Amino acid sequence: MVAQTVQDIGIDVAKGWLDVAVFQTQEQARFDNDKDGWAKLVRWLRGRTVRAIGMEPSGGYERGVAKALRSADLPARNVNPHKLRHYARALGRLAKNDRIDALLIARYTAELPTRPVRCDPIAEQLADLVVARRQLSDDKVSLANQLEQLREPMVKRIFTQRLRRIELDIALLAKRMAELVASQPALAAKDRLIHGAGPVLSHTILALAPEIGQASRREIAALAGLAPYDFDTGTFKGRRVIWGGRHALRRVVYMAALTASRSNPVLKAFHQRLIANGKQPKVAIVAVARKIMTILSAMLRHNQPWYPDKA
Repeated sequence: MVAQTVQDIGIDVAKGWLDVAVFQTQEQARFDNDKDGWAKLVRWLRGRTVRAIGMEPSGGYERGVAKALRSADLPARNVNPHKLRHYARALGRLAKNDRIDALLIARYTAELPTRPVRCDPIAEQLADLVVARRQLSDDKVSLANQLEQLREPMVKRIFTQRLRRIELDIALLAKRMAELVASQPALAAKDRLIHGAGPVLSHTILALAPEIGQASRREIAALAGLAPYDFDTGTFKGRRVIWGGRHALRRVVYMAALTASRSNPVLKAFHQRLIANGKQPKVAIVAVARKIMTILSAMLRHNQPWYPDKA
């Protein structure tokens, strides 16, 4: 009877184990988060009519089980953690533990749209490198700011050496990313098209926005966290705000927009026109960032370079 019932599964992922729940039957189980545990989970799911298996991103601890589920041809789905928390509050679920979370994920997966889990080892490797570079870049800025305030010569020498080490590490990561992208023909072709925007932006987009070139203009703006949302009620007309999306991606595109609004003739003119029309400086930069994503997406969709004279 259970095998004929369509089931939606939720998995709460921890470092050492997986809490699993079935929404329709309220069944629950726990498996180790290792190869043996993944195999037992797959056997436990066999014979069931599984519609979807929802999981939250969990710092990379979900990658092994996601790959095992995909290899077993089981429908693994990504669940947005932020939306899940709002969903729990809307249901009045204030208690939280692994088993409760598994049931909540199962219900969310049954009732709301989710995205298929992507299992691309090269993309994951590139994403790891992009994240590591961002973290080192943050460390570099923090260390440089501290160095300006130091007076003790020995401490300044230690911090200066550490800063140089970070700069070397960032250069090594950049070299490794370039080698990884060049080794993959599909990625290399995309990189050649958009590399003019700079290797940092190019590699970040390839790693964190694989949908670019396939999604619509509005979808691309939303996933980059650059889509303006209304804030109106009744006669009140609030300011439009950007919200959500992939923060790491938005941050890099925003910095690229700052540079482009000063140095790229087409985007500089676009930025100046917005300012002349009364847009606030930050709003204008966000619009430039959104236009950059639109241009890059169109380039990849049509497999053509950008011709500024035709923009």
